[in-house]
Amino acid sequence: MMTTDIFLWLLAIAFLAACLVLGFFVLATRRLAKEAERRVPASGRFVSVAGNRLHYVEAGRGRPILFLHGLGGQLHHFRHTLFDRLAGDFRLIALDRPGSGYSVRARGASGKLGEQAALVAAFIEELGLEKPLVVGHSLGGGVALALALDHPETVSGLALLSPVTHQETAAPPQFSALSIRSPLKLKLLAHTTAIPMALKRAPQTLAFVFGPQAAGDDYIVGGGGILGLRPRHFEATVTDFVALEHEVGRYESRLEELEMPVGVLFGTADQVIRHEDHALPLAGRIKNFELELVEGVGHMPQFASPDRVEVFVRRMAERAFR
Repeated sequence: MMTTDIFLWLLAIAFLAACLVLGFFVLATRRLAKEAERRVPASGRFVSVAGNRLHYVEAGRGRPILFLHGLGGQLHHFRHTLFDRLAGDFRLIALDRPGSGYSVRARGASGKLGEQAALVAAFIEELGLEKPLVVGHSLGGGVALALALDHPETVSGLALLSPVTHQETAAPPQFSALSIRSPLKLKLLAHTTAIPMALKRAPQTLAFVFGPQAAGDDYIVGGGGILGLRPRHFEATVTDFVALEHEVGRYESRLEELEMPVGVLFGTADQVIRHEDHALPLAGRIKNFELELVEGVGHMPQFASPDRVEVFVRRMAERAFR
C-alpha cells in the first residue's frame, strides 16, 4: 500500500513538473510574439480574398510588379531591399502569403502551390492589377510558376530569385524541424517549445539561409525577421513545407507550356537549394527564358546583391511589359 502511495505521489509530482515546464514555454512564446509584433507592426492594408485576410504594402506608380516571398518569409524581404530602388518607375505590391507575416490563412487551407496560385490570381483581380510582372523568391518562385501555368492570363512575366522549380527527393537536414504532419502536434509545438527553440537556433538558421553572406544587423527589424517568432507564422511555415511534397513535380512537368518571359537569378553559393538542380534544368524547357548566375551569393540575393537584383527586375519588366 505504501509503495502504491509513493508511486502516485511521484506521478503527481512529475505531472506537476511537466505542467510547469509547459506553462513556462507558453508564457515565453507569448512574450516573444508580442515583442515581435511591437517591433514590426502591420504596416500595410488588408483585403479579404476567398476566406483569407491578406496583408500587403504598396508604393510607387506605373506598371505593376507583385512580389511573393519565400518559405518562412514575409513582405519586408522585398519592401526593405527593393522598394526604394524601384518605386519611382513602377507600382510595387508586396504580399504576405497566407499565414505568413500578418496575413491570415483561411480555415482548412492546405498551402499547396495550386491553392496559393489561385489565391494570388484572385488577389490580382481584387486589386485591379493589369497583368503584373511577378517577382518570386524561393518558395514564392514556385508559387509564381504555378500562377503562370494555371492562370497565364493574369501575369505578363516572371522574375524569379533562387526559385524552387524541381521536386527534391530529400530536404536538407536543416528543415527537419518543419516536417510535422500532425495538426495537433503542430499546434502544441507552435504554442510551447517551437518559438523559444527557434530563437535559440537563430544564429545557425540565419547562417544557413544567408550564407556565405551575413544576414546583417538590419534584418531582424528592417527585414522583418523577428516576425518568424510567432506561433501562427511557424504553423504557416510548416504547412507550406509539408504541402510541397509531390506538388513541385506537378508543375515541373508542365514547364514547356510557359509562353511569357521568365527570368531566373540564382546565387552559385546557395546553401538552401542548388542552382544545378533548380536553375540549370530550366534552360531549353522554357521558350522565353534567361538565366543569370551570381557568383558567390547565397539564397538571399535581394539582401546580398540588391544592385544586381534591381537591374535584373528592371530588365525582366522591360521584357514583360514590352
